[in-house]
Amino acid sequence: MMRVISGKCKGKTLQAVPGMTTRPTTDKVKEAMFNMIGPYFSGGLGLDLFGGSGGLGIEALSRGLERVIFVDHDAKAVQTMKKNVAACRLTDQAEIYRNDAERALKAIVKRGLTFRLIFLDPPYKNKQLEALIAIIDAHQLLERDGFLVAEHDAEVELPIHIGRLTKVKYETYGITAVSIYAYVDEEGE
Repeated sequence: MMRVISGKCKGKTLQAVPGMTTRPTTDKVKEAMFNMIGPYFSGGLGLDLFGGSGGLGIEALSRGLERVIFVDHDAKAVQTMKKNVAACRLTDQAEIYRNDAERALKAIVKRGLTFRLIFLDPPYKNKQLEALIAIIDAHQLLERDGFLVAEHDAEVELPIHIGRLTKVKYETYGITAVSIYAYVDEEGE
C-alpha cells in the first residue's frame, strides 16, 4: 500500500499502477528523499518525468509545491496518476501527459518552463538517466536553487558532475539509490 506521507494530503492512499511495469518508490525512500530536499516547499513548479502512480509529484504537492507536471509513456500509469491526483483533490495543480521523457523535455523547453524540483525515476533497466540530466542542464530547466532527484539501481553510479549540475547527496536503500543534483556556486557561497 502506498500513501502520502506528509503535508496537506497526509495519509491519503495511492493506487499502484496495475501490472509489473512500474516499481513504486517505497515510503522509506520517499521520506528520506524529501528530508534531503525539503521537507516542505513554499510554491514552485515540479516535474515528475517517469510519473508511474504519481507518488513523488503528489507528495511534492502535498508538501507545498504549487504545480506539478506528470509524464509517463505508459497508458496505465497515466490513468493511475489521474485517479490518484483526483483522489487527493489536486487536479487543479497537476498537468498529466502521456509521452516519453525526451519528447516531454522538448515540449517543456518550448514552453520556457523552469522547475524547483525534478524527479527522475525511470525503470531500473532504462539507462538514459545521465543523458536526460544533461538535457535538463543544457536547457536550464532546473531553477538555480532547485533540486533534481534521480532514483536508480544501487549498482548504477552516476557521475559527480553532469554539465553544470553537481551531485550534492547520494544514499542507498537496499537495491535503490537516490542521487540528488543541484547547481553549486563555484565560490561555495
